[in-house]
Amino acid sequence: MKIPSAAEHVIDIGPGAGKRGGRLIAEGSVADLEAAPDSQTGRYLLHAMRHPLQARRLIDALENRAVSALHKTISDIKQSENLINKAQTATETEEDTTLHWLTAHGAQLHNLQHLTARVPLARLVAITGVSGSGKSTLARDVLLTNAAAWVGQRQTRAGRDAMDAGKAPPLVGCTGLSGFEAIDRVLEVDQTPIGKTPRSCPATYIGFWDLIRKLFAETLEAKARGYAAGRFSFNTGAGRCPSCEGQGMRTIEMSFLPDVKLLCEVCHGARFNPETLAVTWRGKSIGEVLRMEVDEAVEFFASMPAIAHPLKLLQDVGLGYLTLGQPSPTLSGGKAQRIKLVTELTKVRDDVTRRGQKTPHTLYVLDEPTVGLHMADVHKLIQVLHRLVDGGHSVLVIEHDLDVIAEADWVIDLGPEGGAGGGRIVAKGTPEDLVRLGTHTGKALAPVLARQ
Repeated sequence: MKIPSAAEHVIDIGPGAGKRGGRLIAEGSVADLEAAPDSQTGRYLLHAMRHPLQARRLIDALENRAVSALHKTISDIKQSENLINKAQTATETEEDTTLHWLTAHGAQLHNLQHLTARVPLARLVAITGVSGSGKSTLARDVLLTNAAAWVGQRQTRAGRDAMDAGKAPPLVGCTGLSGFEAIDRVLEVDQTPIGKTPRSCPATYIGFWDLIRKLFAETLEAKARGYAAGRFSFNTGAGRCPSCEGQGMRTIEMSFLPDVKLLCEVCHGARFNPETLAVTWRGKSIGEVLRMEVDEAVEFFASMPAIAHPLKLLQDVGLGYLTLGQPSPTLSGGKAQRIKLVTELTKVRDDVTRRGQKTPHTLYVLDEPTVGLHMADVHKLIQVLHRLVDGGHSVLVIEHDLDVIAEADWVIDLGPEGGAGGGRIVAKGTPEDLVRLGTHTGKALAPVLARQ
């Protein structure tokens, strides 16, 4: 937000994304953007987010009670003879406090200075600091790597037996790990592509395409023709276009030049053959549904909650302009990351409805998810992160964006500088605590929290 505010001349494109964008909304000074009624950028510059958007989740009152429990946990796993007994003791004590902590002891990878990092679970936690202070090393290389290995081993009977015998996975970059018992699953939500071929798309990745295929298979026309759900798959079967094999386009290999992709001259991008496209549901063929934008599909499938719910989530994270069948290779890293978040949000709902019991606790790790996002999209991302935590999960985010940091329940601030001058925890607590302590992050955060 500071760069547009400091710019001498700003060009604002919009007003929305996809078909709703592509127009010059405003240009000139910041005041010109703020005066433009259709400029989302001007609106956020004029009325910036006020924090917190929701009340912070309780931590401080429970922290002191939990400290004594954490001191009893593992300090050095390699020398431990009774790993499970110690872990169980720590867990039972922490349960009395209703707050669990994931703790990496003696973290010393790269520039980390033998620090002990404690992450409160079932909270939104931000790891902050100047560039090179050790944020990614601590969050991804130490906490994520070790928690994933230890939690993963406990998922099987053989793994649990091995840990009962003191055979835990080797630790990476630290001397001990505690508090992992409260976690059922560990996942890094990164910006890697959700698929490498045009056959992969948001509908197939999130999983609701199977439900749409079943809808078409249940129509009278499909039953009369003897079509099952497999007929409406563009990946396999007799229903897809034989020319492009369900990709909707053909790839022309060019010697010494990048390949050229052309629209299929047979199906014209519909991906299916004419016989399959003849079957309709509420007046739309399967090919037309595939080309439908998320915003339109939300209304079209409003009567089908299992389909409408993930579509509404896509809309909530700012991806309403995508088509259901948009090829995965055309999606940016930020879009792919938000689609992965939507997939996880659908699991929050599914776990509750299918299991009828406590939702499995997932630890999500995100590395600077706001890169390349507009202020309006950052606002939506923050709401998604809160929804994951409200669903009973833990979110650990490496971040420079002050709006995200201001929304965190707990912040671990590394530094004080980068490289050899970093690798230490200079502050930990709420965003307000960092402001009071006057760290680099705290000083930058002060005007953000002071917004009126």
